[in-house]
Amino acid sequence: MNRELRRLQEKEEKRARDRRGRGAQQRRRERVGIRQFFSEVRTELKRVAWPSRREVFTFTAVTLITSGFVMLYTFALDFSMKEAILQLLELR
Repeated sequence: MNRELRRLQEKEEKRARDRRGRGAQQRRRERVGIRQFFSEVRTELKRVAWPSRREVFTFTAVTLITSGFVMLYTFALDFSMKEAILQLLELR
């Protein structure tokens, strides 16, 4: 191995060691008190863009209707496949 490759490899190994060292330091953060935690939670919840009552009703209705259609479609496929297999095997 020539000198340039050796130097390059040494630099890469040093960078990797530095990255591993920084990762361990970042994981050891101090815990905050319970009061500060709830204060920060409250602040974040104030920033949330909450949906209106009408939007919640609309999204819920769309979800229920879509779920109903998917349920009916799955039931129809299951029933028709069962009947087709029974007809194929002539068990009826």
